[in-house]
Amino acid sequence: MTDPPFRGAIAVLGFGNQGEAQALNLRDSGCEVVVGARAGTGAQRARARGFEVRSIPAAAANARVVAVLLPDEAVPEAWPEIAAACAPRATVVFAHGFNLLYGGLALPPTCDVVLVAPTGPGFVLRERFVAGQGLPAYLAVAQNASGDAWGMAERYATALGSARARLWRTTVAEETEVDLFGEQVVLCGGVNALVTAAFDTLVARGYSAEIAYLECVHQLKFLADLLHERGIAGMRRGISGTAQFGDLTRGPRVIGPAARAEMAHILDEIRSGEFAREWRSEVAAGAPRLREMLEISARHPIEGARRRALGASDEA
Repeated sequence: MTDPPFRGAIAVLGFGNQGEAQALNLRDSGCEVVVGARAGTGAQRARARGFEVRSIPAAAANARVVAVLLPDEAVPEAWPEIAAACAPRATVVFAHGFNLLYGGLALPPTCDVVLVAPTGPGFVLRERFVAGQGLPAYLAVAQNASGDAWGMAERYATALGSARARLWRTTVAEETEVDLFGEQVVLCGGVNALVTAAFDTLVARGYSAEIAYLECVHQLKFLADLLHERGIAGMRRGISGTAQFGDLTRGPRVIGPAARAEMAHILDEIRSGEFAREWRSEVAAGAPRLREMLEISARHPIEGARRRALGASDEA
């Protein structure tokens, strides 16, 4: 094994999707890793994986690198203890810029504060690493106290395996705003709203709910894989002429001027901080709207159609 990229421990704070994957990749890269977690399932999983587990401030104390991988909504409350525990000249790593941009965090003045954001979920980061590959990552510097913050970000990303793919230098604002926009307009909000509306349209016109699900939701994976592997033009080369013609003549009618205008409005809400304020207010109230919306969506007929079409359980 090559020499570890850092001298001293890396404290991984949080052992969720990203925390677990990053802790494992860092350890496999030769780093000394300690996990900071509250008592509960995360701490139990970390111990089962063979990590030393401490409280969050105890893990951060004296660590060379402190990776803040807690949920966005948990960081503001935990931050004063984390910041107070950080050793002078430590490097603090965030995996998403939300709290750096909108959270009003008081950064320890002698610490480097960087952003290392893998471009995918933790399980993909881990799978790529184990396969000898890497997941690209965005790098940004929020505070360069040492003069070597970019170098520290690159070394951390390399230990995650991301340098095997590509490291993109950006800014905290660009990463955060583009990430939120992508989630809301395409990857989560846009896709979920699109497939649900398509399903509802077919069922309302008398088509089988199971067939509507298979056509509008189930097949999406195969086309998304093709899009991922080949790009838009390459994906179109992999479908029939009928599908190509329908794509190019009807797709712009679905995502027409009104949809594009709404995308611009959503981006304005992100850039102005309006979305962040709305989300912080929701969290402060205990997230009642979010819980209600999740409960309503879980009762949508598309979920029953999925179970019937695929023989899937409620847990799948």
